[in-house]
Amino acid sequence: MVSSLSVETTPRAVLAGGMELRVKRAYDTADPSDGFRVLVDRLWPRGVSTERAAIDLWAKDTTPSPELRREWHAAPDDEWGAYADRYRAELAHETAPALARLAEELRRHPIVTLVYAAHDERHNHAVVLEEALRGLLPG
Repeated sequence: MVSSLSVETTPRAVLAGGMELRVKRAYDTADPSDGFRVLVDRLWPRGVSTERAAIDLWAKDTTPSPELRREWHAAPDDEWGAYADRYRAELAHETAPALARLAEELRRHPIVTLVYAAHDERHNHAVVLEEALRGLLPG
């Protein structure tokens, strides 16, 4: 199992059917209450062992494209909105099949935690991915 994150340990919302979708940093301690832990980064979190991460699924195919990822890491913080919009467009188009497969898998679990490595807990791709998944999951 591999997982960890600190955006929130508590669910942001309980979806229909009682499913909880959470977001957490990979460097935070994994906990059994995290439920099904999904790593949503293209690269493995630096310095985090597979045991410590406790990840159940690595959803590389739903992450930002390598080009978008490189551009974002070089961009100033005030360009967050443009980055988020470009990632939403990827999720709606080229990444849509992978997003649908991920949503289908997540429906099987009562508690799901999306795990990411970014330092900024509010301005990162996991927040955008969570928003997209909420649109596909019952609720």
